[in-house]
Amino acid sequence: MIAHSVILESNYALDACPQGMLGINSQQFVEYVEHIADRRLERLGLPQIYGTANPFPWMSQSVDLTKEKNFFETRVTEYKTAGSLDWD
Repeated sequence: MIAHSVILESNYALDACPQGMLGINSQQFVEYVEHIADRRLERLGLPQIYGTANPFPWMSQSVDLTKEKNFFETRVTEYKTAGSLDWD
C-alpha cells in the first residue's frame, strides 16, 4: 500500500507542478515522498524500500517538532485537586 501511495503521490507531483514552485522542483518532491515512505515503513518495523535521502532537512525540523498546545484549547490535567493537596 505504501509503495502504491508513493507512485500516486509522485505522479501527482509530476503532473501538478512540472516546473516546480518556490524553490522545490517535482523531482525533489518525489524524493521527499520516498524518504517519508521509508520513515513510515521503519516505524512499522518493515524494511525500507527506497533508501532516499531527505532533500529537505529543513522541512523535517519544522514538521518533526513536538506540537505546542494552546492552553485554552486543551483539557488541563496537570493540576492537583484540593483533596490531594497536603496542607501542613
